[in-house]
Amino acid sequence: MTGCLIIVLLLLRINVHARVRFTTLNRDIVQSRLQSYKGNDRQREMTLKQMFESAGCSGERLVEQTVKGLKEPNLICTLTGHGDTVILVGAHYDHAELGEGVADNWTGASLLPSLYQAMSSQQPRFSFVFVAFAGEEKGLVGSRYYVNQLTKESIAKIQAMICMDTLGLSTTEIWLAKSDTKLTSALHRLGLALKLPRSAVNVDQVGDSDEEPFSQRRIPVLVVHSLTQETLGILHSPGDNYKVINFDHDYDSYRLLSAYLEVLDQTPVLTGTAAN
Repeated sequence: MTGCLIIVLLLLRINVHARVRFTTLNRDIVQSRLQSYKGNDRQREMTLKQMFESAGCSGERLVEQTVKGLKEPNLICTLTGHGDTVILVGAHYDHAELGEGVADNWTGASLLPSLYQAMSSQQPRFSFVFVAFAGEEKGLVGSRYYVNQLTKESIAKIQAMICMDTLGLSTTEIWLAKSDTKLTSALHRLGLALKLPRSAVNVDQVGDSDEEPFSQRRIPVLVVHSLTQETLGILHSPGDNYKVINFDHDYDSYRLLSAYLEVLDQTPVLTGTAAN
């Protein structure tokens, strides 16, 4: 699928000091990955692995991390930058027993290979780590295990964690109460510049997502979702299926996040000094 990559180069003026270039993939590639949601969680992990490999992440760059207490592993794809500073992008691929788990959270997990593919068109300044977490629905098991395996030195290198959980139900939403102020402000300004819709919607009533173990280690996080008061009932229900996804919203979220990763990479002031 790498051969189908369509690169769109845009120059975006975020402020008077920075012009940001970013790439996106063709809609058909992103949508075909979203449509590959079927199967149990182990089959989903295998599908994601194939997607990463088709996107160019393979060999030593793609690792299955065994998670204690789970049959399924975390899947970790690393895009090495010029330095050792890390931006981590995460989404869980497991799903609840009821429904097909397309919104929660194949929408997030299936974007990981596409975000990697866009970012890998040129070597970034920072290293980007794309993690598909297992066991989120069982109590953030995969993300907790991932963080607990990190050394203090490794944790210190992570300048931001971007968590994607449940996209495509509406326009891009930011879980403001959970997210770092600088990271949130940068995404808002970017959305304005690109004329892509986004807003702040706190969903504290649904519990935590995979950002929580990172927040507990004082790593700045940004949580992106698409839940509203009207769509909360879709979670963990038979209604969570492909039919509820608005792909225009899903693709807008992909475009916004693709550009956002480039902003983080090209505007170091947004990372490192951020604090929750």
